[in-house]
Amino acid sequence: MLSLPDSLVRRFKIYAVTKNQSMSSLTADAIRAMVEQDDEYLKAKHRFIERMKNAPDLGTCGIATWTRDELHER
Repeated sequence: MLSLPDSLVRRFKIYAVTKNQSMSSLTADAIRAMVEQDDEYLKAKHRFIERMKNAPDLGTCGIATWTRDELHER
């Protein structure tokens, strides 16, 4: 069961009427959108991690031929 402040419920009722939808359908749509967005984020995150694990070799064979100090020489 949800517990919402009365003032928010009143405003939400007015909003639902202006959209010609029930409060339940609007709530379900909003929750569905949040869950789907989170699912898509997690899928994208896993795809990105897999791409990092299987990144193509750019000619170094995974071995750095330089040191940190060489990169930061001034």
